[in-house]
Amino acid sequence: MALPVAEWQGRTARLWAALGPALRERLAAASLHDAVRLGCDLLRTEEEEEAALVRLCLRAPTDKKPEAASWYREQGNQEFKRGHYQAALRLYSKALSHEPPGSPEVSVCFANRSAALLHLGHFEVCLEDIARAESHGYPDRLLPKILLRKAECLLCLGRLQDAQDILGVLESKIALDRVMTTHLTQLKKLSQLKVKLHEKERRPEPAREACGGTQGKSEIWEGNNSISGASSSLSLSFDAERGRHLVASQDIVPGQSLLEEEAFVSVLCPGETLPLQDGEAAWDTRATNADLYCHRCLRQLLASVPCQGCSYAKYCSQDCAELAWQQYHRTECSLGALLLTLGVFCHVALRTVLLAGFAEVSRLVGRSHSGDKDLQNPEARCKPLSEAPDEGAGTRGIPGCDSNGQYQSSYQALFHLLPHTEQHSPEHKFLCTLSVVAVCKQLQAAGLEAAVLNQESPQQWSKPKTCEKTLGELSPELKTVAEAMLRHVLQLQCNAQAITVMQELGPGDGAVVNKKPVRLATAFFPVLSLLNHSCCPNTSVSFSGTAATVRASQPIPSGQEVLHCYGPHQCRMRVAERQQLLSQYFFECRCRACLEELESGVKSVVSIRNSFCCPKCRAQMQGEEDTLCCSNEACATSASRENLSCRLQDLQQQIKKASDLLRVGKADQAIKMLLKCQMDAENFLSPEHLLMGEMEDHLAQVYATLGKWQEAARHLKKSIEIVEMHHGPSSVETGHELFKLAQILFNGFAVSEALSTIQRAEGILSVHFGPQTAQIQELQEMKACLSELPRNILQRT
Repeated sequence: MALPVAEWQGRTARLWAALGPALRERLAAASLHDAVRLGCDLLRTEEEEEAALVRLCLRAPTDKKPEAASWYREQGNQEFKRGHYQAALRLYSKALSHEPPGSPEVSVCFANRSAALLHLGHFEVCLEDIARAESHGYPDRLLPKILLRKAECLLCLGRLQDAQDILGVLESKIALDRVMTTHLTQLKKLSQLKVKLHEKERRPEPAREACGGTQGKSEIWEGNNSISGASSSLSLSFDAERGRHLVASQDIVPGQSLLEEEAFVSVLCPGETLPLQDGEAAWDTRATNADLYCHRCLRQLLASVPCQGCSYAKYCSQDCAELAWQQYHRTECSLGALLLTLGVFCHVALRTVLLAGFAEVSRLVGRSHSGDKDLQNPEARCKPLSEAPDEGAGTRGIPGCDSNGQYQSSYQALFHLLPHTEQHSPEHKFLCTLSVVAVCKQLQAAGLEAAVLNQESPQQWSKPKTCEKTLGELSPELKTVAEAMLRHVLQLQCNAQAITVMQELGPGDGAVVNKKPVRLATAFFPVLSLLNHSCCPNTSVSFSGTAATVRASQPIPSGQEVLHCYGPHQCRMRVAERQQLLSQYFFECRCRACLEELESGVKSVVSIRNSFCCPKCRAQMQGEEDTLCCSNEACATSASRENLSCRLQDLQQQIKKASDLLRVGKADQAIKMLLKCQMDAENFLSPEHLLMGEMEDHLAQVYATLGKWQEAARHLKKSIEIVEMHHGPSSVETGHELFKLAQILFNGFAVSEALSTIQRAEGILSVHFGPQTAQIQELQEMKACLSELPRNILQRT
């Protein structure tokens, strides 16, 4: 959730409405500096609003609760006994997040989680958890259990000498124990492992050869001397209409890597959670983004390392946890509930200031006060440059560039991104102002001002702060922090970049993996923000952790602008819908697709293909009012738009129910429901409607689950036809569908067709994502496997 919770938005809206006209006028016209000071005055006098915010924070608790830890651990034990090791792993991780530092249960929880990891075959990570259990004081009487587990992991990893050493330690320990009967189970397991060790020593496994062709070729490019992370094929330019933008300084081919940038700042989007009502004590067993990804580097989590101070932040390693603590989390830790309540934009704004450091923040905020129009309106005084200037020439006059004319992925460049202070509605600016002031008041109340101002010694970092509320005026330094935060929250509406990840739908244990892009985090990318929007872009953006890569998705001739899609795409929505969504960016899109659609007055392709059809003659239904009429003059059929829209919504709900049935293993029922949906859809939807393709895709998934590969391939090919009509044959959407078809053909042993599909999928996906993604490597592995089959089998298939 980018903005604060609805209740806080409602309270600030009512407070705004209750203000006198003169004060509203002052706030609407206020600079960022004056807005913060007025916001401080208002929150100091409106104690009821502060109390309400405290109550709202109780619904998003991030403190550690030992009773929650016990409950999650017990739930994990039950799932482990049922053999549901993945579920047990997740629950043990949740338990660890709630265990207070120094609790004797921490070591037990790590040990329990190591058992789940062993059963799942994650031997290296299992060893890490065993080491954590030992370092946290795992009880000596239980030590044989994890030593046996450690030896088993080492055996599975082929580290025979290490395994033998551990077994020797274990034998000595058991021999010293006088009560031998307590270790009968361990003795039996020890005997089994010793036999297994001797067998491995007699018959060592052959060294595994690296599979040729599965590693993508490394991309080689020439760096840009003026734009950090960009290739030499780009130049920075400016004109009054487009502002700062990037153009091709040479001809660019599809798939060419144009820009690689690490986010200056990123904040994980928490995902959906069950909201707690006042006074309610309940814990959610579902996994959200906050449980699945590292809160610093966004790497997918297997066995998380919890924050020592809160139950929310989780990391992929101790190194990530320590870096996060040093850079920003020692300040954020006790503010977790407040930041979740006020939304991701507020959180990004605070973290941006913490990463930049107060000295740099104060310098740039101070420059904006001293009449530096470059910072108040960064593009106002910039003179137009040539369409494709020589690299580095003339860029010194472009806002965000340093004294050498270089545009770096730095806080200075980020600070120069347009905040559009005058374009935001007064109500929105008021909401953002009160929110950032509330954060800064909490920083002061929690005794965190020294940490924010970088005046804290490293010795003071180690202990999480406890919040003791105090009243008082914000210090001048924290007002500076609030002003910078307000600027960044306003900037985010136009410059926030969603970091997305391809996330598996369903359990992910089937032969065909279905994935969809999911928003994982919100970030600032100063250089990526130079790309202007187009509803028909010529680039694709992909992510690996917190790093973004921009690639050309089509040929870009020298001198042409390099364009990115902000969301509204010509293949997905009509021009009116696109223009409405783009209004949040404070510009009217004049891209080729919009101009052609607006000037011609002809309905867009997406309007025609996603239309309703006549139930009698199957012709397109048309009309701008509530009543739609058949476009076939010989047919006089009419229908209510509202009625057809309701049928469409009902159909979408039925498809979702069918998908849920498949998820719980009821494939036969899912097929019946989907076939019924198809029959219903044929009576009122265009044959090219995207929902028709979606149903074919779902049917392919069901038949693949049943191992009916030919039937699955038949339905998926129909889905691909519709996806190609909407998005184009070389689109990323078509690439994902071809990837699924390749999996189905591979499993169905349709060798020749599988190889040709793999080749086409690989060609499309490598353009959009590069040669080293997981999908490309899986395609290459399938190709290598099929190519190694005997020639007579290849000829038959």
